[in-house]
Amino acid sequence: MSHVVDIPVFNGPIDLLLRVVSNHELDVLEIPMADVVNAFLVELPAIQESSDMDTISEFLLIAAILVELKSQRLLPGSEDPDADEDMVGFEERDLLLARLLECRAYAAAADVFVVMIEAAAASFPRESGLEDDFVVHAPDLLAGVTVDKLAQAYLRATAERPAPKVDLSHVTVDAVTVSETVQELVQRLPGLGEVSFRQLTQSLVKRIDVIVHFLAVLELCKLGKVSLGQGEVFGDLRVEWIGSDQRLDELAEGLALVEDYEG
Repeated sequence: MSHVVDIPVFNGPIDLLLRVVSNHELDVLEIPMADVVNAFLVELPAIQESSDMDTISEFLLIAAILVELKSQRLLPGSEDPDADEDMVGFEERDLLLARLLECRAYAAAADVFVVMIEAAAASFPRESGLEDDFVVHAPDLLAGVTVDKLAQAYLRATAERPAPKVDLSHVTVDAVTVSETVQELVQRLPGLGEVSFRQLTQSLVKRIDVIVHFLAVLELCKLGKVSLGQGEVFGDLRVEWIGSDQRLDELAEGLALVEDYEG
């Protein structure tokens, strides 16, 4: 996306400004380059955050061309420069730059080939072939194959395979519900004050129990019964009960929603 220039004599993308100047529709002397650059510097932090390097490079190129054109008009000379000839010079410069980069790429590839050729020059190929009386015999693929072995192989291939069994040892079969854990925490948290989640689950052994307790704490936080805090990134999660004495009546509707969620 091109940078938008807003000056008294022009309002639009900067690439369009260069096109207007090159078509002699606008005099380059009427362009306040200081205002154009200052406006771009104001927007530069936002452009850098978005990592839009195309907009930055395009502005620098076009601004440099406009500054050069304006300098040629302002500086005294034998005759006024032709803007069309200047634009042709810029195009030829870009073409030469592209060819220079292409030549550098070919030169780098040539250097790689030179290294490979030098490494290959250190090896010596075998110049003599096999002995005249050396005969290559193909291996006997049926060596050691008997009728009994063929019969045993057939029986193994056609034997009935046992039914595949799926290993379910990693599947949790314990009936642990979030609603029951919420009721348990409603009884425990008022007497604990502020407690860390690590202390709240230190007696738990199974991972599923810790996960269910975490979901239950989130449900209580959503219902406004506990407050959660974390002093630092990846620090301990602090849980504090902030519910009133009528918490059981107020949680009835919330527990019903939790049971519907688990169902």
